[in-house]
Amino acid sequence: MVKKKKKSPTSPLLKAVIKGIQELKGLNIVCLDLRKIQNAVCDHFIICEGTATTQVSAIADSIKHEVRKETGEKPYHSEGYENSQWILVDYITVVVHIFLPDVRGFYNLEDLWADAEMLVPIEN
Repeated sequence: MVKKKKKSPTSPLLKAVIKGIQELKGLNIVCLDLRKIQNAVCDHFIICEGTATTQVSAIADSIKHEVRKETGEKPYHSEGYENSQWILVDYITVVVHIFLPDVRGFYNLEDLWADAEMLVPIEN
């Protein structure tokens, strides 16, 4: 199934998350729009990866910093820092997943949520 690509994310929260990822050179950024999917857990997933556990945790910290600076919001929940192979940062309407590449490939969230519209990948 070929996904139709839309415009780049425009909400301040999405922009701040993406800026936080880019500040630490996060790779393969994808934003999935889940708003048209019945019973979706949130409005958007942002998925990216880092090359090492230290980068994965640093990206998560950068996201929290940028979002707080730009929007004043704090995450509702975050988890995964113990191993830093997959860190989840939850802002209720936006859930961010930061993976190591092999872990991202194993869970393959993009295919799991294949009905979601993919926003134009953000340039890294």
